[in-house]
Amino acid sequence: MDASGILVFETPIGPCGLAWGERGLIGVSLPEATAEATRARLLRRFPEAVGSEPPPEVLDAKARILALLAGEPADLSPIVLDLGRVGAFEQRIYDIARTIPPGQTLSYGEIAARLGEPQAAQAVGQAMGKNPWPIVVPCHRVVGSGGKLGGFSAPGGTRTKLRILEIEGALKPEGLPLFGGG
Repeated sequence: MDASGILVFETPIGPCGLAWGERGLIGVSLPEATAEATRARLLRRFPEAVGSEPPPEVLDAKARILALLAGEPADLSPIVLDLGRVGAFEQRIYDIARTIPPGQTLSYGEIAARLGEPQAAQAVGQAMGKNPWPIVVPCHRVVGSGGKLGGFSAPGGTRTKLRILEIEGALKPEGLPLFGGG
């Protein structure tokens, strides 16, 4: 990728943003109240991401995210992330989370089991809470045990999580996440 920068764009859930560096996306921001607020949040998180026009990889990421949030089939796995800003344990968690297909969920405990560390469910939850790439690393698809919604640290909190799960078809009629199947 070329240089660094920030791109804010309108989506069906509000203004989202991408920040990138030379090795991939360094962050994704879910909607704040306005596009300006989304941009300001990204600049606070990534003050070095100022400058260039979005390269083709960033425009492709934007198109894939827009398609997903419009309820269309979209594969976000080709989006390149700069993993150099997170630890090895978090990288393993995020790699597993990226395998959860739209419309499905996994629990924190299921991800911990897939890591080979079944007692690490709380650590998985903490990593999800610090996820720099919501949607691309689909932390909204990670729920508590028994299908409980769990928290969501992105702007809008659990309301945003429910909205994305609804778009993806991952909610039961009573509004709770479908559990398992990932």
